[in-house]
Amino acid sequence: MYSTFHGLETARRALVAQQTALHTTGHNIANANREGYTRQRVNFTNTEPFPNVARNAPRVPGQIGTGVKADFIQRMRDRYLDIQYRGENAQSSYWDARYGVLERIEDLLNEPSETNLSSTMDQFWQSLQDLAVHPEDAGARSVVRQRGMALAETFNYISDSLQAQKRDLQAEIEVTVNQINSLLHQINDINKQVARIEPHGYMPNDLYDERDRLIDQLSSLMNIEVEYEESGGQALDAAVGKANIYLLDEEGNRITVNGDLLDEEGNRITVDGEELKIIDANTLEYKEMKINFYNDEENHDAYHDYVAGITFGGENFEVSKLLSSPGKMKALIEAYGYDDDGTTVGTYPELLKDLDEMVYEFVKAFNKQHYQGSGLAKEGEDNPPTNRLFFDWSGTVNPDNKQRAAENITIHPHIDDLDNIAAAPKDGDAGDGSNALALANIKDKLIFDGTASVQSFYQGIIGELAVDTSEAQQQMFNTDALRDNVDFRRKQVTSVSLDEEFTNLIQYQHAYNAAARNITAVDEMLDRIINNMGIVGR
Repeated sequence: MYSTFHGLETARRALVAQQTALHTTGHNIANANREGYTRQRVNFTNTEPFPNVARNAPRVPGQIGTGVKADFIQRMRDRYLDIQYRGENAQSSYWDARYGVLERIEDLLNEPSETNLSSTMDQFWQSLQDLAVHPEDAGARSVVRQRGMALAETFNYISDSLQAQKRDLQAEIEVTVNQINSLLHQINDINKQVARIEPHGYMPNDLYDERDRLIDQLSSLMNIEVEYEESGGQALDAAVGKANIYLLDEEGNRITVNGDLLDEEGNRITVDGEELKIIDANTLEYKEMKINFYNDEENHDAYHDYVAGITFGGENFEVSKLLSSPGKMKALIEAYGYDDDGTTVGTYPELLKDLDEMVYEFVKAFNKQHYQGSGLAKEGEDNPPTNRLFFDWSGTVNPDNKQRAAENITIHPHIDDLDNIAAAPKDGDAGDGSNALALANIKDKLIFDGTASVQSFYQGIIGELAVDTSEAQQQMFNTDALRDNVDFRRKQVTSVSLDEEFTNLIQYQHAYNAAARNITAVDEMLDRIINNMGIVGR
């Protein structure tokens, strides 16, 4: 037989279920503007019907429902969109960081403008042309010296500023590594909490949200893949589980690292093939990232500084493999420089190398022409001064690779005496300014392997930089648009719609009121049975 209080229990269950839905709706509304929040929904399921299938089950026409219960509270999340977003986020962050580096270099070179290197060089060439017209004029000689000093100081400033930017970039890399380790630590801590909660049959939705938010941030620094693993115990089928995180290359393949094995004779050999798991859900541990730099501390020279090595969890990791993983870290290392088969490559090292080569070859050609001229003879001298250089080096310059030429170029001390400027040809008349004209024509002389002049060589540097910057900017716009498009579709699933929540609020409220009215009706029935049955004549 049915229980007398069967209807009352069914209505009570309805009250509890609708109340849970109301609380969840209120939670959604309260967190509508919180970053990383995923809207939640109560999954209702019917309770076990009466009677159960058994040999001693009562003979009734059929099973009758016993009400409803809130089975679990589920996040509205599309994992496929998460994968898409994180892949696009890595690409977008890479081009954002690369464009930022190139933009800083462009701001430094400031081409074209009236205060840039090109203008300073043009003024120097013009002063030499003026000297060729008036070779004996002290004012024209003074202008040549001042323009030469300005040109040398401009080269010094650009070289020093590029090296200062590179040192700042090293600090940014170190900050980014600390950020990566902090994110890994936080994600691993959440894994530990999830592993303690899920086996008891709970759904830690707020922990899931926080973990996803941190993973999104990590995906901007490196290209990653997230793989979830069950927590075991009494975990619900809908539970997300603990997160394993792998490092991916540009093609979306998991990056492998070197592992140690023993051969048949017991000798240790190194093989390639172990996937780099930076967060391990089994051990609930993460691999801390460290980055090593080669710094020329003795000479305080950023020219040859580069990223020398990377470790994850104390294990060596090839820099080239990290460079196959798009993200902000890749862009920073590419800009700072790294070792490639004994050669330092990267945006800043290559730009400094080109600048030094330009300055070295320019000084070499200019001094060679200046050496072939003569200055003005002073009173009491029979012959004018000859064989004196115009430019000099304030420090050590390696002629094999032209290293530090731009940093150390200066005016030769002999030029402090304006009469030593060799405007005239050797053994020529003091009024002959042909050597000054030859010096001015150095700008058009093909001094770089017979293919480029100093002017065209510098234009090539600026042109290549402009092309790289334009490409980075265009790729940044494209990847940002793709990421934002995926994020928009993701937010259509995860974000809270206040209109929808208000509709749900009304729906659950009416259902709650109806359940309450049902209890009232059952209560009246029970009151009739308990208090009024057996009383006759009333």
